[in-house]
Amino acid sequence: MNILIIVPAFNEEESITGVIRDLRKYVPQAEVLIVDDGSADATTQVAREMGAKVLELPFNLGIGGAVQTGYLYAYQHDYDIAVQFDGDGQHIASEVKKLIEPLESGRADLSIGSRFLNPGAYHAPIFRKLGIRIFSFVLSRILGMAVTDSTSGFRAANRRAIEFFSRSYPDDYPEVESLVLLHKMNMRMEEVAAAMRERTSGRSSITPVRSVYYMTKVLMAIFIDLLKKVR
Repeated sequence: MNILIIVPAFNEEESITGVIRDLRKYVPQAEVLIVDDGSADATTQVAREMGAKVLELPFNLGIGGAVQTGYLYAYQHDYDIAVQFDGDGQHIASEVKKLIEPLESGRADLSIGSRFLNPGAYHAPIFRKLGIRIFSFVLSRILGMAVTDSTSGFRAANRRAIEFFSRSYPDDYPEVESLVLLHKMNMRMEEVAAAMRERTSGRSSITPVRSVYYMTKVLMAIFIDLLKKVR
């Protein structure tokens, strides 16, 4: 299968070299695509010096726009599997094979790397953990399956999900909402245990205040998605 690894990156010049190097070591059969989301630093230059393919967005679109750009590229270039992989060093390249297996076996259209299937393996900040638990509770009931890591951005999509995401992907904080949209399209999802590490550089933009805003906005978006038609 042709595999594309989509790496959305915003000001990740400090970590992007290690990310590309690890992906080439552990997933040598895959093509690595860096989607530079309007970085003000040398992310694009460093990635190109590493020999990676780079799509450089003219300004910052946010995570949803950057990831959808990668999915559109994957669809237009006929990739069978697209893997989302953060550019900040949190995701572990050796774990990618776990995400690919459910797609290759035909069990799922989207696989989700979960930090919490192995209890105690990952410790999230308290406000983030609260949000994850709330979203997981809501999603578990909507999707009819246990969801433990609703905000995970470590995912793999097959051709069917790639095509859908290339034309319909949430803009702002898309991880949770995208699962609802896939469910409405009758696509199969599966969580797999995946180890992740803390950020190797920079810091998260999600503060306690933004966590409350994030939870409120995403919950509203979920209920709106339940009412609208998707195709």
